[in-house]
Amino acid sequence: MSSQTARSYAFLSIAAAIITIALKFGAYLLTSSVGLLSDAIESCVNLVAALVALWALTYAAKPADAEHTFGHSKAEYFSSGAEGALIVVASISITLEAWGRLLHPEPLAQLGLGLLLSLLATAVNGAVAFVLLRAGRRLRSITLRADAHHLLTDVWTSGGVILGILLVKITGWLILDPIIALLVAVNILWAGFSLLRETFFGLLDTALPKEEIALIQRIFSEYEHQGIQFHAMRSRIAGTRRFISFHVLVPGAWTVQQGHDLCEAIEFKIIQALPGSSIITHLEPIEDPASWNDLELERRINQ
Repeated sequence: MSSQTARSYAFLSIAAAIITIALKFGAYLLTSSVGLLSDAIESCVNLVAALVALWALTYAAKPADAEHTFGHSKAEYFSSGAEGALIVVASISITLEAWGRLLHPEPLAQLGLGLLLSLLATAVNGAVAFVLLRAGRRLRSITLRADAHHLLTDVWTSGGVILGILLVKITGWLILDPIIALLVAVNILWAGFSLLRETFFGLLDTALPKEEIALIQRIFSEYEHQGIQFHAMRSRIAGTRRFISFHVLVPGAWTVQQGHDLCEAIEFKIIQALPGSSIITHLEPIEDPASWNDLELERRINQ
């Protein structure tokens, strides 16, 4: 992944958050709607999350060093974890504000202009979320994907708030405003827990997806007709990087150069198919019984 490219998307997210905060708080000040206030609070979370994302992408791009020999790519999980935690805090703040308004409804004012500002902010978020989601998938960045999903949640939230405010305007039922804010709180709380869950599994060194494992197995199959065998394959994901290790079993009569050339060829094919992979191979003689001692590991991995 190009770290500079990823950081440029983080700057885009920061700019969008600043714009939407100004628009949404303007809408709230005009209308006094707690629903619009909840929407504005979520945009404040967007800004903090975008700043954390920028830090995470910058730190994750640092090369490996003596203390971090596998690089710094896991820093991205701190961003998604922080964003998930911020979303949970925001949902609690919205709930408290909405509950007070539910007990003591207040009239709303200047709904037309307030809704116009909210619609404009929603359009900005929707466009930026679309750009970030595509970039996150292309660059395999959990930070950009988390930011995009959060913005998409914000878009749906804003849509619900706008619809609710329109209903308030049509029906005159002021209680709809805090009810909408409470629904917003529940919606973003779910998004926050989803992000925290993804972060948790990322920090646990989750294996590659099944389709990527199958792709590696297909590469192995190209060599198996030559009498080459493979086992003890392990994998993990750390941010944008993949780490893969496996044992290569070859005839014991092979020279070191033959075994090295074979491993190099296999590694090259895997990296071509899965860019950003770091691969460790372990060469073993196929005739040696000790080479098969890892079958128990193979069995546990495939359970």
